[in-house]
Amino acid sequence: MSAERPWPVELRLAKDKTTFTVAFDTGETFALAAEYLRVESPSAEVQGHSIDQKQIIGGKRHVQITDVEPVGNYAVRLRFDDGHDTGLYSWDYLHELGAGHAEKWAAYLAALRARRLDR
Repeated sequence: MSAERPWPVELRLAKDKTTFTVAFDTGETFALAAEYLRVESPSAEVQGHSIDQKQIIGGKRHVQITDVEPVGNYAVRLRFDDGHDTGLYSWDYLHELGAGHAEKWAAYLAALRARRLDR
């Protein structure tokens, strides 16, 4: 795969189902918490249909990933124990979540505080 589009070489769900690790052919490896993946789901339910429609979801601190289902050769569907299963996590989106974790997580925590929601 070209360097401009990282390609996953390993996908691993931790035994406790709270961390999903993605290793890319660029040498980058991201251990992504289930909570983070759930609240940043690419689904329309979370992201809306435009940037100003994004939903801030609280109460997911203890969510677990119950299943990882390949979708073609471009994504995975993550199923969560709260019933959410409509997000398709493309390789590009997983890379974006990993590379932008600090910024995205800080924005999420700030949005929770602003709405007086708990993790």
